[in-house]
Amino acid sequence: MERNYTKIWWQHCLAIVGFSVIPLLIVSTSLYIVFNKIYTDQVSETLLNRVEARRDTIDLFLSERISQIYTVAHTNRIHELADEAYLNKLFSIMHAKSDSYVDIGFIDAEGNHLAYVGPYHEILKSANYKNEPWFNAVMSQGIHISDVFMGYRHFPHFIIAVLIREKNERWILRLTINLKNIDDIVQKAWTGSLSEAFIVNRTNKLQTLPRFGGEYLAPPYYKIIRNNSQEKAIPYPDFSSAAKTRVKRISIQGHDAFIATSPIRNTRWILVTKESPNEILFSFMRGRNWTIFFTSMGLLVICTGAVLFTNALINRMKETDRENDANSDMLLQANKMIALSKMAAGIAHEVNNPLASISENAGWIKDLLADEDISSSPNFQEFSDSVTKIEQHVNRARKVIHNLLGFARRMEPEKEKINVNNLLDETTGFLENESRHVNIRIEKQYADDVPVITSDLSQIQQVVLNLLNNAIDAIGSDGVITVGSRYLEKSDEVEMWIADSGKGMSEAELNKIFDPFFTTKEMGKGTGLGLSISYSIIEKLGGKFKVQSKLGEGTKFTIILPKH
Repeated sequence: MERNYTKIWWQHCLAIVGFSVIPLLIVSTSLYIVFNKIYTDQVSETLLNRVEARRDTIDLFLSERISQIYTVAHTNRIHELADEAYLNKLFSIMHAKSDSYVDIGFIDAEGNHLAYVGPYHEILKSANYKNEPWFNAVMSQGIHISDVFMGYRHFPHFIIAVLIREKNERWILRLTINLKNIDDIVQKAWTGSLSEAFIVNRTNKLQTLPRFGGEYLAPPYYKIIRNNSQEKAIPYPDFSSAAKTRVKRISIQGHDAFIATSPIRNTRWILVTKESPNEILFSFMRGRNWTIFFTSMGLLVICTGAVLFTNALINRMKETDRENDANSDMLLQANKMIALSKMAAGIAHEVNNPLASISENAGWIKDLLADEDISSSPNFQEFSDSVTKIEQHVNRARKVIHNLLGFARRMEPEKEKINVNNLLDETTGFLENESRHVNIRIEKQYADDVPVITSDLSQIQQVVLNLLNNAIDAIGSDGVITVGSRYLEKSDEVEMWIADSGKGMSEAELNKIFDPFFTTKEMGKGTGLGLSISYSIIEKLGGKFKVQSKLGEGTKFTIILPKH
C-alpha cells in the first residue's frame, strides 16, 4: 500500500518544529521568569530601602519635636508654664529655631487651658479637652502623638503632648505641629512622574495629602484620566493592618503597581509609597522586547529548517520505498522464517511426547515378534518390516523436531552466566515487529545493579517469550507491556516481571492458569500448556513464579530466580 506522503510530511515537519520550538520557548520563558524575579526583587529591595529611609526621616522629625517639648516640660516650673507671658516667651524661642509649631498650650488634669499661645486663642483658651481621645491617651501613656484631626479649630492638624507630674498632681504640655512639615517630608518620596507617597492612620484615613487627589481624613485614592479626558477615582487597598515594612506588587482594578508600606514608630501612622512598574521596570521591559524579537527570529529559522529537512526526508523515503518494493519477496520470506522460529518452541512439547509413545510401542511390538513363535506366519516379514519403518519414521520425525528446535534455540540445557537485562532485551526484540504492528508499546524498566546469574539461558528465554506472547494476546491492540528487572539484595535473588494492560483475569481464572490445558484464549488459539510448562521450568531452576491480575486492570507475571 502506497504511503500518504502528505500526511507524513506534516507529521514530521510538526514534530521537528515542536521538539525545537518547545525547548526554545521553555528556555526563553524560564529566562524571562528568572530575570523578572531578579529584577523585581532588586526593585523591591530599592523601594524597601527608600520607604525605610523616608520613614526614618519622619521618625527623626517627630523624635526631635518630642525631645524639645519634653525638655521644655521638665526644665520649667509649673507656675512658670501656667503664666501665658512666660509660655509666650518660650514659644517664641522655639518658633524662632523652627517653623514646625503652630501653637502651645498648658492644660490641667481637668482638661482646661491654664495657658495658651497661638493664633486660635479665642477659640481654644476656653476649650475643655477632658473627653478628647488624645487627652486620655496622654494621661495614660505620658507621651502621645495624635492622628490628624479637625478639633475645635475645624482645621486638620495633629499634636504632640507630654504629661508632667509634681506632688501627685498632673498637667499636660501640648504642641500643635505644622502639618506642612510632614507633607514636605513625605512628598520628597515622589521620585518618578507617576510615583506617590502619603501617610494613613490605623483607620486607613489620610494624614497627608496625596499627589494625585485626596483629602485629609478621607480614604486614599488616585485619579485615572481616560482618553476622553474623564477622570476616574480608584481607591487604594486598606493599609490599616500593615504591621511591618514590606513591598508588594499588586493590581488595583487592572492597574499594576508596586506598593511599599512602613509603620512609623511612636504613632498610629503608616507610610505608603506607590511606584509604577512602567517607570521602574523600563530597562527590563526593553530587554523583554529584545528577547521576544530574537525568539521570533529563532522560530522563523527553525520553521524554515524543518521544511527543508522534511522535504529531503520525504524524498529519501520515496526512494527507499521504491527499493523496498523491489525486495518485497525477500522480506516476505524473512517474515515467514521469523514466524517459524516462534512456532518451534511450541511444537516441541506437542510432538515429542506422542513420538516417544509411538517409538516405545514399536519397540514393544518388535520384542513380541522376537519372543513369539510366529516366524512361520506368512505375514511375519511384513510385520517386521512395518515395525522397522515405524521406528525409522519416528527417528526421522525426532530429527526434524531436533533441527527445528535448534533453529529456535539450543536443545541441551546447561548452566551458564546470564545477564538478565540482556536476556530480556534479546527476547523482547523477537516480538518488537509484531507488537508494533498492533500498536503495543514495550516499556523497559531495568535496574542497573542486577547481577549476573547462573542458570539455563534457553529455558528462561522460552518462559519469557511465552509470557510476552500471552501479553500480546491479552492486549490485542493499543496497549502497553512493561518488562522490568531488579536485584533483591536481602535474599540474593533476581526478579523479572512482564506486565500488560490487557483485560486481566478473575480470581477463578487465576486459580487455574497453571493447570495443563487450561487457557483463557479463544478456541483454537491456545493449547493451555505454555504457563504450565513455564511454571515447571522456573520451579526446576530453583525459582518462584507469581501472578497478579484484576479484571480490567491487566496482568503481571513475576519470575524470581536465585543468583546461583
